[in-house]
This record gives sequence, C-alpha cells and structure tokens, in this order.
Amino acid sequence: MDAVRMHAASPESTAIVDAVLDYSRRRMLATDVPLDKPQTPAELKRLLGGATITDGGLGASRALSVFEHILAPACLTTSHPQYLSFIPAAPTMAAMAFDLVVSASGLYGGSWLEGAGAVHAENEVLSFLAAEFGLPETAGGVFVQGGTIGNLSALVAARETAKAKRLAAGQELPARWKIVCSVEAHSSNKSAAKVMDADVLLVPAGPDGALRADGVREALREHGDEICAVVATGGSTNFGIVDDIAGIAALKDEFDFWLHIDGAYGLTAMLAPATRPLFDGVGRADSVIVDPHKWLFAPFDCCALIYRDPENGRRAHTQHAEYLDTLTEGDDFSPSDYSIQLTRRPRGLPLWFSLATYGVEAYRTAVGETIELTKRIAEEIASRPELTLVRDPQLSVVVFERNGWERADYDRWSAELLDSQHAFVVPSSHAGRPNTRFAILNPLTTVEDLVAILDTMK
Repeated sequence: MDAVRMHAASPESTAIVDAVLDYSRRRMLATDVPLDKPQTPAELKRLLGGATITDGGLGASRALSVFEHILAPACLTTSHPQYLSFIPAAPTMAAMAFDLVVSASGLYGGSWLEGAGAVHAENEVLSFLAAEFGLPETAGGVFVQGGTIGNLSALVAARETAKAKRLAAGQELPARWKIVCSVEAHSSNKSAAKVMDADVLLVPAGPDGALRADGVREALREHGDEICAVVATGGSTNFGIVDDIAGIAALKDEFDFWLHIDGAYGLTAMLAPATRPLFDGVGRADSVIVDPHKWLFAPFDCCALIYRDPENGRRAHTQHAEYLDTLTEGDDFSPSDYSIQLTRRPRGLPLWFSLATYGVEAYRTAVGETIELTKRIAEEIASRPELTLVRDPQLSVVVFERNGWERADYDRWSAELLDSQHAFVVPSSHAGRPNTRFAILNPLTTVEDLVAILDTMK
C-alpha cells in the first residue's frame, strides 16, 4: 500500500502538491530573493540535527520546511541580479514555470515514438537557432545537459566522420586523432579529447586572446591527416572573446576538416545586431553548441547541439540493442540518436515555451541591453584611477584589476561582498596576475548595482 500511497492521487498527495506549488510560486514571484551563501558540512549537519532520510519519513511539511529554511539558503541564487561570477543564469518567468510542467507531465524526450509533441517543439527551437547562426534549413540536433556533453558529442561525431572518410578512401587511420583549439579554449574541449583518447593541439592566441587562421593553418599543414576537428570559440568564458571564426572557416577552402564552434556562452550574442558581425563564418560550421541556460534565459540544464548535417551525428551516436529495434529500424527523428546520452528529459521545452510566449524580439532586446550595460560599466572602470581594465569587452564579460591588490585582497573583498549579501563576485586571474570580473547576463542587473560594487573597492 505504501507504494500506491506514494504515487496515487489522494488527499495526502493533494496536500504535497499544493505545498510544493505554493513554495514554487512564492519563490518565483518574490522580489527580494536573497543571494544566500554556502555553509560548511559541519554547520549543515548541526542545523539539520540529524538525518533527513529515515525509515518512516519526515512527512512533506517537515521535509519542505527543511529545504526552505536550511538547504535552500545554503545554495547561491544564480539568477540574482548581483550574481556576477562564473556565468550566471537568468531564466524567464515563463521558462521557470514551464519547467514544472515538463516534470509534472511525465514527458520523455529520447524518442519520437514516446515524445513526438515535445520533440517537435524542441526541433522548432533548434531550427530557429540554426537559422540565426546561418546554418542550412537541413541542420538539426538535440538539447543536451550542458556544453561539456555538447562539445564531446560534436567532437565524437567529427572523429567518426573523419574515420569514415579515411576508410572509404582506403587510407590508414592515424594512431591517435588530434583536435585543434586555442590555448584560451574552454576546458571541456580538452576534457573531451581526454575521454576520446585524442591529442589536443593548442594553438597560441593573439594578443587580443583570439585564435586566428594563421595558427590553425600551420597546424593543419603539419598534422592534417591526423586532425579530426578544429574548435573555434564563440565567446570565451573568462573574457568573452570571439575567435577569428571567419578566417578559420575560410580555411575550409584549402583543407578538409570539421569545424566546431564552442559558443556555449557567447553565441547567443548573434541575436543582437551590434555584435552579430563578430560571428561571421559561423554558418560554415559543421557543428555548434550554445547553452540557453546561460544567455538565452532558460533554466539549468540546457545546451543546444546543432549539426550542419544531422546524419553525421546520427551515425556516430545511435545506440543499437534488441529492445531498441522499434526505434532504430524506423526513420523517426529520435533525439537520443544525436548525442552520447540515451535517456533524456525534453530540456528544450522551457525555452520553447518562453520564446513562444514573449517572441524573439524580446530576446534580441534583452541580449542587446546586457551588451550595452557591459560597455557602460567598462567605461566607468576605465575612468577610475584605482582600477585597470584588463581588456575592452567584446560581449558581456568585463575583467579588471584593483591596482595594488594581491590575491588575498581580492579574497577578502569577495568574501565581504557575499557575507553582506551585497554581491557574488569572485577573484580570477590572467597571465599570472589576480583580477576580478563581472559576467553580465541578467537583464535585471543595473549600472547602479555595478557602480555600487566598484565603490566597495576603495
């Protein structure tokens, strides 16, 4: 009976649902959500006063109270306007609300057979993004957990495509495949190479931090037969720098290689007219990723992986098993065929609902406003004699130094900001020098917020 009690509709179930929805509603609509901060394991154990997983259960009311008053306050609110470190999140109200619907509806997004309606909606979003990026109408892909899985899946497809070409031409396969990327490329690309047992050819970036065609050409000339992919970054995490994508893409006229664009953070900036020219050449890519949970205002966890020719992804990733015959023997578009994951929730649906609710122009405006805000605060930083702007920002990340400060000074300042619930801004570094940075993605962040943080660096 206990198993039935946990699943069936009943007065107890109604009370649980009401309590959870009430908490969710209060949290989403609150205008004073705190930043909050982590606690030590010892402090959390003390506050909890014992185990929360027991034979008899705590009951929904007590369990929810434990979460609301002890566990949630020990988690940073990544969508807070003063959360300015790493890469924040800023899901729209529509996206957050619809994330509840995805779970409540018992949806599975791995196959067309089981989730045709959800897959259709996700594919509409992928087609919209592909068109924005200049990819052909036939482009397509899948929403995966995050950029790490997106990059790995794309690079595996690149390797398998290169392998098929070599074998079809009667050529020997290299002892080890190589992946070309910038020294400034995201660590997930190097992690993917490690998982694939491939080597990474790190090409030095220019003084501005961008990977340029000359360095890539050199690598292709020397290692061409062993290279399965070249990775260009569409907005680096640390500085928001866009590689010379147009120049690198033009090398496809000279060499046969798979071009992958890691645009997890920055590719969204193609929606803004002011920054779109930075991404010339993306339309020639064989695969791209962008994380809607970063700058497209979707909840965690959501990465769009798009292939120029989806069949390359399908050949690389389709899993074969007797129990899957009904899926793999048909022609239906099953998302699980396009990445390393089989089981998946339709994580693109909250983004679909938000886009369908507000329209694309609202997104263009929001992205453009954060870029403009970044320029304004960069000018403010440059005007202050005690601060040094490390680089002029291209997108929405601004990196700067407090003159005379050592790492310990940044650590102290950062801790005081969080302890006072003023802001979350952590120390960073570049070329061996400590600094800090604002990652500005939330449309609710204001120039007054940022100026007030700078004022604390006196």
